[in-house]
Amino acid sequence: MPSWIRAVILPLSWLLLSLRAAADVKARSCGEVRQAYGAKGFSLVDIPYQEIAGEHLRICPQEYTCCTTEMEDKLSQQSKLEFENLVEETSHFVRTTFVSRHKKFDEFFRELLENAEKSLNDMFVRTYGMLYMQNSEVFQDLFTELKRYYTGGNVNLEEMLNDFWARLLERMFQLINPQYHFSEDYLECVSKYTDQLKPFGDVPRKLKIQVTRAFIAARTFVQGLTVGREVANRVSKVSPTPGCIRALMKMLYCPYCRGLPTVRPCNNYCLNVMKGCLANQADLDTEWNLFIDAMLLVAERLEGPFNIESVMDPIDVKISEAIMNMQENSMQVSAKVFQGCGQPKPAPALRSARSAPENFNTRFRPYNPEERPTTAAGTSLDRLRTVWRTMQHSVTDIKEKLKLSKKVWSTLPYTICKDESVTAGTSNEEECWNGHSKARYLPEIMNDGLTNQINNPEVEVDITRPDTFIRQQIMALRVMTNKLKNAYNGNDVNFQDTSDESSGSGSGSGCMDDVCPTEFEFVTTEAPAADPDRREEDSAAAQLGHSLLSWCLVCVVLALQRLCR
Repeated sequence: MPSWIRAVILPLSWLLLSLRAAADVKARSCGEVRQAYGAKGFSLVDIPYQEIAGEHLRICPQEYTCCTTEMEDKLSQQSKLEFENLVEETSHFVRTTFVSRHKKFDEFFRELLENAEKSLNDMFVRTYGMLYMQNSEVFQDLFTELKRYYTGGNVNLEEMLNDFWARLLERMFQLINPQYHFSEDYLECVSKYTDQLKPFGDVPRKLKIQVTRAFIAARTFVQGLTVGREVANRVSKVSPTPGCIRALMKMLYCPYCRGLPTVRPCNNYCLNVMKGCLANQADLDTEWNLFIDAMLLVAERLEGPFNIESVMDPIDVKISEAIMNMQENSMQVSAKVFQGCGQPKPAPALRSARSAPENFNTRFRPYNPEERPTTAAGTSLDRLRTVWRTMQHSVTDIKEKLKLSKKVWSTLPYTICKDESVTAGTSNEEECWNGHSKARYLPEIMNDGLTNQINNPEVEVDITRPDTFIRQQIMALRVMTNKLKNAYNGNDVNFQDTSDESSGSGSGSGCMDDVCPTEFEFVTTEAPAADPDRREEDSAAAQLGHSLLSWCLVCVVLALQRLCR
């Protein structure tokens, strides 16, 4: 080659190489990455101005890169934190549903009980003074046990209500027989055979079914809200595995290392990463959905025939009917007791001569709900109804929110990957980060759950080792679901309802074929059975002439009328 040609070609070659080098330098600038990295709050000391060889990288592609080892470590930790925040934010709805609704329902129910007890106590202390105070523990104990049951105490509602009626019978038996003195042993004998005596007719049996089912439903429902709240709070705080953290770093921040900080992950790529990272959470979904279905069933109980209002509102009429039955059959009941428990001793002359005040001549009759007083006690009743209706609205609201929370754990990946701050979206499948470059993501999307992640191309998942923590939450949901199903059927852990609430007949004793074991035989003729459908005018017609009896019975029935308001 002639020297003149060589003299021309060599400078041109150097010029071309210089131009190419200048172009390469411009293409490998890390300016955008520096800006995005600094916006995350990191120091720019770690980041180069131009791309460098990437042999040091452990997660991102080992090509020319803007990431140092320190940057990869920091961005890896950042991806972990962002993932944890994403899961917590995405599950915020279900967590707040259980937290806020549990708080409201619990407040309403407690206020309901507190107002009912306060109304009863205030009215009787003001109106009857010492007479009420001498018998107030019967009602106070009833409220105490109902509250203790609701708050999780080991209370057998059936036994507790049986005890209430037995104690009430003791007090009334003394009032209708003031001419006798009854020892503790004698009164125990009386209460022991309450079922056989049937002084209150069928009301105790029917009321027992309503009260037990209503309180079982309320307590189990609030327990279910507690369990749902705790499970949601625990599951939303994820602890990503090392394999998940690597996949998150590769998806979220390897674009930085490739000099593409504005390119977001492909939607399907994000789904595979999230399904691998949240595989155990997805396995919670089946039991969670069964739990939600059981909660909805019990919510129907709270709105249906066994809701608290249906028990509280007509309880005065029902107990009035029971007391009327006791009044009508007091002579027969007393005769039966005297036959079974023995003839009591006469009371001292002073007591037997005691009579009712001359200015008290009100005749006893069943309470008419249309004649509710407009006193402070009536105002309290209105407050109770307002509280209960507010609680019913709360139950309706809870039902709607519960329905929306179904499948929440299996849909977490889809909810997260829909976030436009996370992925490029489904409409931009060609201009998104696929884990290696800016291009379409080709692998298929994995199904939900741990076992389906065996071939997940993005996350290393050990399908042979289910998350112990998640399995504990599954077990907690399973136990609560069983309780809810029992509550829907009217059964509690310590209470099995063997009564048939659809039957309007029977002794109310729970005995088969009206045969009960007894320790003594009644030899007198059975008293006529009271008609449970008797109207007010019929039940008011039968009155005892004894003025003391009428006065005492009015006191008792008024107490009972206010029992659960």
